[in-house]
Amino acid sequence: MTSKSLVSVVDDDQSVRESLPDLLRELGYSSRSFSSAEEFLTSDTLYKTHCLILDVAMPGMSGPELQKELKRLGFHIPIVFITAHGDASARPRLINQGAIECLFKPFSEQSLLDALHAALRPN
Repeated sequence: MTSKSLVSVVDDDQSVRESLPDLLRELGYSSRSFSSAEEFLTSDTLYKTHCLILDVAMPGMSGPELQKELKRLGFHIPIVFITAHGDASARPRLINQGAIECLFKPFSEQSLLDALHAALRPN
């Protein structure tokens, strides 16, 4: 993928929705943010997203539930989960279910960059 790949951020935390897209743009990506899984699913961005940064625990549809819905709909968008409420078993479980990575908040810029490179690596 080129450095202008669209990375969509889905997180109910407003501070994450404001800061993470700024960082992504600094890193050379295009970015859109959404406050819920439902908002993302009904957007035209769904068809343009190259990578999804997705909060695990959100009101309404959770991150893992959105992941399942995307698969059901036939979308194969690489997902990097982020969470502030993870335990030691969350990361391997989410990766086993198809996520590229699961980062625990607060995560470093380098960890995010490594996850994005893995997600956007040509097959």
